Amino acid sequence: MRIFWTFFWSLVLINMSAYVVSSMQGFTYDFVIASIISVVFSVFVIILGEALIPNEPVDHH
Repeated sequence: MRIFWTFFWSLVLINMSAYVVSSMQGFTYDFVIASIISVVFSVFVIILGEALIPNEPVDHH
């Protein structure tokens, strides 16, 4: 379920950012390119979370 929410929020937030930036720059908004960037970003975040964040509890702080 966490992977679904990662894709969902990435899709929403990056498309929103792409719309605002393209509007401010005077370019046309392209949903497909923004969605591809959000999928790539989601995969990067998922890999980063799985590889770098330890899953074992720490014995001593």
